[in-house]
Amino acid sequence: MSAHIPTKALLLAIQTDPAPAIAILQHLHPEMVCFFLQESCKHVVESDVHPALSQMPQRWDWILTPDTESFPACHKALAQSLGPLLNTWNVAHGELTLDLTGASPAMASAMTLVGFPFSTQVWLGAPNSSKDTSAGSSPQPDSSENPWDEEAPRIRQEACEMFNMGWHEAAARTFQTLEHRMSGGSKPFYRALADVAQGYGLWEQLQYRHAWEKLKSGIKALELASVWGGPPGMDRIIKSLKDNLRFLESLALDAKEIKPTLALDLLAWAKRRGDRGREIEMATRVLFRGLEASAQYQLSNRYQLKSWDISVEQLPKDMQEACRICYLNEIDGKFRLPLLAQFQALAGLDDPMGQRFTTEWPKMKSLFDAADHAVLGYGFESLKAERFHQLFELTMKLTGTVVSDLPVFPTLKF
Repeated sequence: MSAHIPTKALLLAIQTDPAPAIAILQHLHPEMVCFFLQESCKHVVESDVHPALSQMPQRWDWILTPDTESFPACHKALAQSLGPLLNTWNVAHGELTLDLTGASPAMASAMTLVGFPFSTQVWLGAPNSSKDTSAGSSPQPDSSENPWDEEAPRIRQEACEMFNMGWHEAAARTFQTLEHRMSGGSKPFYRALADVAQGYGLWEQLQYRHAWEKLKSGIKALELASVWGGPPGMDRIIKSLKDNLRFLESLALDAKEIKPTLALDLLAWAKRRGDRGREIEMATRVLFRGLEASAQYQLSNRYQLKSWDISVEQLPKDMQEACRICYLNEIDGKFRLPLLAQFQALAGLDDPMGQRFTTEWPKMKSLFDAADHAVLGYGFESLKAERFHQLFELTMKLTGTVVSDLPVFPTLKF
C-alpha cells in the first residue's frame, strides 16, 4: 500500500528508542496516533518524539501495558482499550495503520491480533533502523504489508460457508469487507461476490425483480473479474449462477398474472429450510402457499378460473351453492376459494391434480391438522421436522413435481 495514501490513525509501539517512532510519524503524518508502551516509557514520547515532529497529529493518546514481554498483559491492555479509543475517534474498520517496528514480540503479537479487524496496513522497519542517525538522517521504514491480502482466502471461505447456510446478508457484508480492505486487483472480484450474495438475499425475500437485477450485474462482474484470474472452481459456479438467473428471469419478467415457476420457487424455498433443519414452521407455511400456487395455476391455465375472484357458474354444480354461502368476501363482493376448496374444484372438474388430492387426503389430513395446531397455525406446539418432510413429499406428489424441477442455489466453495 503506497505511503501517499492519507493515514487516519496509527497504532505505534514504542520502548526506549524514539528513532523508529519519529521515522514512521514523519513518513505517514497520521491524523491520530496511539502509542502502545509501558508507563516508564512515556517520557520518551513527551521528551524525544514530540519535539522532533514538524507536524503534530490532530489527536494522540496512549495505551499502557504493564509488561512488554508478556503477551497476555499486552493483549489484555489492547483488547480493553483499543476498540473504545478508535470508536471515540470515529476510526472505522480498515482505517488503522499498525507500526510494529519498536515492538517486542509480545507487543507485536497483541497488536496484530487486536488490531487486525481495524487495519489494512502494517509497517515493520528494518532491524538496523535506529543506527546511523548521528549525521542527522532519520531511519526510514522498511516495508508495509496489508494483512488482509494474506488472510483473504480464509475469510472468503468463511463467507462462502455463510452463503451456503443461507445467511446471504452476512456473506455479502463479509465480501464487502474484503473488497474495501484488500489491496490491488482483487477488489472487483469481491465486489462481484457481494452483489451475488445480495442478489440471493433478495431472492430469499421473494423480491424477484430486485434479485434478478442484482444477480445479473453480479454475474457479469464476476465473469469480468475471473478473466484476470481467480480461485479454482469459478467456471462451475458461474454456470450454476447463470442457471439460477434464467429461472429468476422467468419469475421477474414473465408477464403472466399467474406464473408456473412461482410454485416451484416456493417449494424450493421450503425445501431449503427443511434440509437445513431451520425455520420448520415457516417452511411449512410456505409449502402450503406453494401447494396453493400450483392449484391456482392449474385452475387458471386449464379452466380460466381465478381462485381469488371465482366465477361461481364455472364451478362444478355441487360446489356452487356452498361457494355462494361460504366464500363470499363481503368487502369487495368477490368469491374466493380457500386451499381445500381449490382442490375440491379441481377434483370436480376431473383434473388429475384434484383427483390425486382426493386420493391422498386421508394421509394429508393429519399433516394439515398438525400444521394448524402448530405455533404459526392457531395452536401452541412446535411442528416436528418429520411432519414437514412428510408433507413435502406429499406436496411434490400432488403437484406432479420432481426435485430436479426446483431451482437449486449454488454451493460456493473455492
